[in-house]
Amino acid sequence: MTDRMETILILIRHASHDRLGTVLCGRMAGVTLGETGRREAARLARSLAVHSLAAVLTSPLERAVETALPIAQTQGLAVAVMEELNELDLGAWSGMRFDALAGDPGWDLWNRARGHARPPGGETMVEAQVRIARCIEALRRRYPGRSVALVSHGDVIKAALTHALGLPLDFHSRFEISPASRSVLIAGDWGLKVQSINEVAA
Repeated sequence: MTDRMETILILIRHASHDRLGTVLCGRMAGVTLGETGRREAARLARSLAVHSLAAVLTSPLERAVETALPIAQTQGLAVAVMEELNELDLGAWSGMRFDALAGDPGWDLWNRARGHARPPGGETMVEAQVRIARCIEALRRRYPGRSVALVSHGDVIKAALTHALGLPLDFHSRFEISPASRSVLIAGDWGLKVQSINEVAA
């Protein structure tokens, strides 16, 4: 049973797009959902219809906004864009193919020691974790006793979960955050607890 002053934060990774798994998109513009992604977003919206959401918040990137829209429509809400939910700034790596990054020492370090590396000209995972942790705390205070949906990106959600679990960021690869999945945090004056990770609507 959730206390009336606790906030339920539903962390949602955007649905699939056609470049997923081949291109490190980062914050590049113009990456939109394909047919599969639109179906995933619709299923997700239906699965969340059992919740009475106070807000649907999203990263400014197209793929996140397109995932958030059917959720908001189902709830009778408008989508609100939050810069704090944006993808990691991957700097010079944004838009590169994964096969072109293979063998790059900086890329290898990034994947081996995520808490100790920085993309060239980009943002560290620590910096991303700080911004999402501040966002979660602000939303806890803004929506006590309510549920909110936050549509973001895989690494940002992993940063939030490792923060809540007290895990080192280097452990980010030990759990999966799939497209169109939801992970649920409960936030109160006492702190954070993880209710679920990587639930995917059938």
